[in-house]
Amino acid sequence: MAVAIILLLVALASVLFHIFSPWWWTPLASNWRYIDDTITLTFWITGAVFFAVVAFMAYCVFRFHHKEGRRAAYNPENKRLESWLTIGTAVGVAAMLAPGLVVWHQFVTVPANATEVEVMGQQWMWSYRLPGKDGRLGTSDARLISSDNPMGLNPDDPNGKDDVVVLNEDLHLPVGKPVKVLLRSIDVLHDFYVPEFRAKMDMIPGSVTYYWFTPTRTGTFDVLCAELCGAAHAQMRSKVVVEEDTEYHAWLEKQRTFAELSAQRNVEKAAYKSGRE
Repeated sequence: MAVAIILLLVALASVLFHIFSPWWWTPLASNWRYIDDTITLTFWITGAVFFAVVAFMAYCVFRFHHKEGRRAAYNPENKRLESWLTIGTAVGVAAMLAPGLVVWHQFVTVPANATEVEVMGQQWMWSYRLPGKDGRLGTSDARLISSDNPMGLNPDDPNGKDDVVVLNEDLHLPVGKPVKVLLRSIDVLHDFYVPEFRAKMDMIPGSVTYYWFTPTRTGTFDVLCAELCGAAHAQMRSKVVVEEDTEYHAWLEKQRTFAELSAQRNVEKAAYKSGRE
């Protein structure tokens, strides 16, 4: 009896701890409430199954505990019980998978009016690229990456000349406008994650992954790397600043384009060369 009661108390305490726990998600700041709802549904299903399994264990401990002179009955199979367990498991798994598949479809179906923003991860910093006045990002190639061209942009692509390049600084975004995030890494696996946006995706060297979201409130939000990427993984941080249109465009005007950065580096190299001569 004591063991059965302890098992029931553990199951009940686990569920109550989850319900009343202070360690819930950070306040939502994007359109992805569907992800919160899906996770909550998963918690309720797995919590109910967990409680049912532990309660059944408690019942078995109490009902079939050892008694002097009582022998265990041998029952090799129970087709009725097996059928109900199979059906119940299938329904439970489908109930958890179906909402996730719906949300995943929405997660990768980008609105036509979304602005593309590129995020590049490397040990251990974040760099960003935004389209210039032409509204289009230029092409890039990992083979072009150098100290003079850290994001590997194609200097012969006219669409990339006015691209805004933000190296190891904060990313600014306008509130209420959808953003398609293009993700790439130049060394190892990284994962661009802003907890308040509920959106993240692995960054795989040699490929470009993506997702989209719409910032729904202004503020400054921490960027984390959610994939173990080396010794300084915990220090690979940045910030996303979501602000009103006027503030965003004022920030954008102060940023330098790829053409401006290239010209500055050429001037610096020329000055360095002439100084050595």
